[in-house]
Amino acid sequence: MIYSVRGKLIHTEAELAVVECAGVGYECRTSLSTLQKIAGKDEVMLLTYLNVREDGVDLFGFADEEELRSFKLLISVSGVGPKAAISILSAMSPQQFALAIATGDSKSFTQVKGIGKKTAERLCLELRDKVAGETISVRGQKAIAAPISGGSVSDAITALEVLGYSAAEAAGAVSKLDPSLSVEELIKGALKQLARF
Repeated sequence: MIYSVRGKLIHTEAELAVVECAGVGYECRTSLSTLQKIAGKDEVMLLTYLNVREDGVDLFGFADEEELRSFKLLISVSGVGPKAAISILSAMSPQQFALAIATGDSKSFTQVKGIGKKTAERLCLELRDKVAGETISVRGQKAIAAPISGGSVSDAITALEVLGYSAAEAAGAVSKLDPSLSVEELIKGALKQLARF
């Protein structure tokens, strides 16, 4: 198994980066997010996942552990292959992915090319328990991507969804507030958080 590749970035294109290590160019399939993180750098280090099939071998590269962990979670779902997982991670960050799973926001996944309604629902159903309790980093701070439940918090998230925010956006904003606040205070605080972005 190849754990990582470190070397000179010699070529990039849509969802592909080639890293030269000791004279050998390793073609790594990757997300747009990773491509943005490594853009303009001479030397890069990518964590990798080696996918072996009957008709070929593909190497997938990731700029950080969170994206690699999200990729492994995605391909553990039946019907979701590595290419679909890369498409999802190109459309959303690991934090957005974890929040969408934790809040059951299957609509976020249907916006990704090639992901239908049934696959999106299967993702939320099969990964909910795996993502619950998973520690993810949000802007340098550690946060738990566990399903948010109970009274005023879930009511505030529902209200924000009615206002047009996705479940992931609403849950992310509400999770930064004190859960003992009233529904109205949670909504006001969340709207202030969302307005900043």
